[in-house]
Amino acid sequence: MKRVVVTDATFPDVTKEEVAARAAGAIFERHACKTADDVAAAIKGADVAVVQFAPLTRPAIAGMAPGGTAIRYGVGYNNFDVPALNDYGIKAAYVPDYCTAEVADHTAASILALLRKLPALDASVRKGDWAAVGIAKPLKSFAETTVGFLGFGRIAQEVATRLAPFGFQFLAHDPYFTGSFRRLTLTDLSTLLAQSDALTLHAPATPATTGIINAVNLRKMKPSAVLVNTARGDLVDEAALARALTDGIIGGAALDVFQTEPLPADNPLRAAPNLLLGPHAAWYSDVAVERLQSLVADEITRALTGQGVRKAVPGSTA
Repeated sequence: MKRVVVTDATFPDVTKEEVAARAAGAIFERHACKTADDVAAAIKGADVAVVQFAPLTRPAIAGMAPGGTAIRYGVGYNNFDVPALNDYGIKAAYVPDYCTAEVADHTAASILALLRKLPALDASVRKGDWAAVGIAKPLKSFAETTVGFLGFGRIAQEVATRLAPFGFQFLAHDPYFTGSFRRLTLTDLSTLLAQSDALTLHAPATPATTGIINAVNLRKMKPSAVLVNTARGDLVDEAALARALTDGIIGGAALDVFQTEPLPADNPLRAAPNLLLGPHAAWYSDVAVERLQSLVADEITRALTGQGVRKAVPGSTA
């Protein structure tokens, strides 16, 4: 009998996934794995492994049933050893499209809040200071403000669509984007950094992009510029950003993703000024959670009935 294992999930229940597995005649198990060893033990011999945050490593993959499928709850797949999945002929699926609107909404809201200096204005009122002009200055109108995109894929385009009615100008650096967008100019990275009043990150974490927002590149930005990251924590050198905010190298930032999550108590970002922090929540809405689990349940059905995956992890070949 085939076996489906959920290694870890933060959802209240996994009923949809269990129903899909049992409808196809499979055994269903839910675990609370945290370490690579936990995962390896849980999925040994499994035909389908459904993973949220736990690491799916080569030893664990080697123990799966031949021709199995690994499914990632979510957009990213950094916790998957993709070369190992390919080596062992394990299919790899993920769900990149369940929360596009939510992340775009969160990103756009962060950009607007930072550009209108809402955190600083809120803090000034709480301190008893009513000098709005002094707190907010400098403050451009949106029509003379440039929003820059590092990466201009699906989510970035949705962010731009939400921001377009405000009259912003747009810059983007993305070697893979070949389309067009109203008021968008494609440019090189140095120009993007130098000319953006708000820089929003929408790139995957790769060897080329990891740490791309570092001390050198932060100094290329305007002192009044703000940074938003709802993409991948590894894009940002967190210590460098904390120093840049403290020293006034840039004007502010909003982060919803981090190199280590939850954010460690001693991370310097916790003490940095002009910074909005989120607990990796940009993806969230009640509808998004239901959509994610429904799409994963559909992938389980496809895996158990011999169909190809709906969304294959980039780079996977099985």
